[in-house]
Order: sequence, then C-alpha cells, then structure tokens
Amino acid sequence: MKDKPQLSPAILVIFGAVGDLTWRKLTPALYNLFLDNLLPEKFSIVGVDGKSISSDKWRERLHDGIDQFSRRGKTKPSDWKEFSSHLVDCITGDFKKEDTFGSLAKVLKQQEEIFGEQAESVFYLATPPDIVKEIVHHLGKADLTKDARHSRLVFEKPFGHDQASAHELNRSLLETLDENQIYRIDHFLGNETVQNILAFRFANALFEPIWDRRYIDHIQITVAETLGVEHRGGYYDHAGALRDMIQNHLMQILSLIAMEAPVAFTADEIRARKVDVLRAIRPIPADNLHRYAARGQYGPGWLEGDQVPGYREEPDVNPDSNTETFAALKLFIDNWRWQDVPFYMRTGKRMAQDVSRAIIQFRPVPHRSFPSSASIDWQSNRLEIDIQPDEGIKLRFLAKQPGVTLRLSPKDMTFRYAETFKTEAPQAYETLLLDVIEGDATLFMRADQVECAWNVVDPVLDIWNSIEESDFPNYAGGTWGPESAETLIAQDGRSWI
Repeated sequence: MKDKPQLSPAILVIFGAVGDLTWRKLTPALYNLFLDNLLPEKFSIVGVDGKSISSDKWRERLHDGIDQFSRRGKTKPSDWKEFSSHLVDCITGDFKKEDTFGSLAKVLKQQEEIFGEQAESVFYLATPPDIVKEIVHHLGKADLTKDARHSRLVFEKPFGHDQASAHELNRSLLETLDENQIYRIDHFLGNETVQNILAFRFANALFEPIWDRRYIDHIQITVAETLGVEHRGGYYDHAGALRDMIQNHLMQILSLIAMEAPVAFTADEIRARKVDVLRAIRPIPADNLHRYAARGQYGPGWLEGDQVPGYREEPDVNPDSNTETFAALKLFIDNWRWQDVPFYMRTGKRMAQDVSRAIIQFRPVPHRSFPSSASIDWQSNRLEIDIQPDEGIKLRFLAKQPGVTLRLSPKDMTFRYAETFKTEAPQAYETLLLDVIEGDATLFMRADQVECAWNVVDPVLDIWNSIEESDFPNYAGGTWGPESAETLIAQDGRSWI
C-alpha cells in the first residue's frame, strides 16, 4: 500500500447524487482513488438530490454503479464496507429552497466535529446547467462558500450556450465565489495523453526548437465517436457537435499544442498561456464560411455489421432537426510561432471509428537529394498523439530499406502507455477529482478561457442557426463524415489522415 497522502480532511458534496453522472463516473472514480490510498484519511461524501431516496438505498445504488463501471471490477466486501462508511448521508431537498441548504450545513458541521478540525468543502454540481446559479446563490446565502481558501465548487459543461450566456454565468458565479474557488471541469483534460502533451513539449529539448511555422505544415485534431446520441437526444438536439465538442474538448487540445512555454508549472501560468492562444485565433470570416467550416448530420448506416438509425430517428430528437452531429473547422493563430499554419479540427457522432488524435504534420525537406527511384514511398515526418483509445505517441520518419539498392520507406517509432508502464492509467475523473480535493486548478478552465473559446465559435453558430441545411442527413452512419469536410481540407491540397 502507498503511504497515505498528507491531505487535509475533505467533505465532497454531490448535488445530483442519484443521477447518472454520480452513478457511472463520480463514485467509481472516488472508489478507485480510495483503493489507491490517495484520498485523505478523513473524508466524507454527502449527497443532495431532489429525488426522495433513503441513505441505505442511495448506498446500494452507488454500490451497483461501482460494480459496473469501476476499472477495478466488482467490489470486495471488505473494501466496500470501509469505503461505504464514508458515504455519510443523502439529503432529499429542493435545490431552490433554503431549507435544503440549512440541512446540508448541519451535516457538514457534524462532520467537522467528528474530524475534530476544519475540512476542505468541495461542492460538485452534477446537475442540469439551468440550476447552477440557484445552487450557488443558496450555498452563499448559507455561508457554505464564505471561506474561499477551504471551499470549492465544481461544475460540468456546458458553460453557457454562447459567449454572452457564458459571460453572464461567470458574472453570476463571481457574485458569490472567487475565481479560484471555481473548477470548470472538462473530463477530456484528465486523459493521460492530453496531460502528456505538456511533458512531451517542455520536458524534452528535441522538438520545441522546430515546433513552429518554419517546420510544421499543418495540424489535425480529430475526435470521432462510433456512438450516436444514445440517451442524450434531448440535450444534444439543442447543442450540436460544435458546442458539445469543439468549443471545449478540441479547443483544449489546440491550446496545449500551440501554447508558449510556461515560466512555471502553476495553474495560473499554464492557463494564462492557453488563453493567449485562444485570443490569437483569427476570426472566421462570415462571408466565406464554407472555406473554414463544415457541418453534417448522420443518417441511417451500417456499423460493425449492424444497421444503425439516423440522427432524426433517435429518441427525443426532432424528426426535422437541423442540429449538426459533425463539425469541422479550419483555424489560424495569428502570432509569431504559428502565423499561416492551418489547424484542422473535426468531430462527429456515428463515425467509422472511435479515435481521439492530434497529428502534427511537418513540412517536407527543402531539397530531395535522393534519386527518384529511391523515394517512391516518400512521406514527410509526422507526429501522432493518440489520446483515445490506445494512448501513445508515434513518430513517422524515413529509413533506408535493407538491400544493395537505395530505397527509402516510412517507418514508425512508437510509444504506448500500456506497453511501457505496465500499469493501468487512472480514469479522467480520478485525476480531476483528486486535483479538486488538493486545490490544484491546472487542468480546469478559467472564466476568460471559456469566454475566449466561445468567441471563436460564436460567428459560426450564428450563421448555421440562420440557415437550414437542405441536404441533412448528409453522411451515412459508420462513415467519416460529409463530403464538405473533405472539401474543406482538399481545397488546401491536403487530406484528413
């Protein structure tokens, strides 16, 4: 067993304690942290939900979720008994009424009395976004967030639905909280390979000197899913791929790839460098949008031998929906490092493969001194950063094939997490929850970062919302998206990798 970390006592309060996120993600992650001996010695988990449920039934539900979704598999009776002793209570109450928060305050006070010292209070809002302001207001009114050093609030995306609503949400939160108390969680940033982009770039001297417009031709970022919208049709039909994925997940990857070196590995310094990138993104011209953006919606198709329905046939989706399930953008970053280097981004539902990948395509050598017969398979150097599902990094280079004649061919130098470290990586929520408990905001988004990301996509959303696509659905389920996405990159003489 690892030594227990010297962490202050902590109380994690989950609003939406009976919901799907708590069941599938949060408590399995907390259980894994518990097994790894990474939680404080004194910690408690308190639930709050509008649904009436006894604390015993609540524990049974969480037990079921852990058995199904923990990377450790089914719980051992002794482990569950010890972990469940930290599941203090599930308070039933209306999130809009003061009485609920009065009951919560009593429970937190009792826990601190049991601990014999002050605890870090973490309030996790696993709730619909339209109730966030109300909960934060009542937390402040009950003096539960008054101590800015020892209380933190975590809430899930979406952070608004455009720049104006994001700004208003941030303004509302800051009436009650300090910015350093707010943890805007994006589970994508908890992935090992996403975090490793910083280590790869700034802990190694090899690539950073050529990490700019002189040597890099373009960058591609792809996040593709074979799943459709499943049970999220009601939410997704008001969001779409651009809001749901590009505004947050893909913008985070772009920022990590494009940011300048931080002076120190601190939360504010790293987040400031990421904001610099977002502020430097060239505005997308509204009068020439088709050269910078493409969208699509999946129709019926075939995936791994099974027929799959189209988006408009999914549950809770408008049968005439104009919502995009695929989005692609071409962006430019106007600064000295990246001027005129295109960043191509695409994401989609019901695609041919589950893959999250960033590709750095280097420029060709300035002069090919080899005879043409030796370089039939010539390819420029390429770096692939695989985020999911097979985490790793691959570098493509040219090498001479064995033999008496000179023949060059591309070969790959590959690093895979699973093969190299022989250990199972923590799930994203494990990393992020532990960071919140420790008070490390490095992997969480700051208010200005959220608003800058919205500034990039808002002009595209405005135009797309004003025009109804006549060709939806325009790609079959199980394919790589619409023809317009191929045209977007082909017009520059390139292709999706």
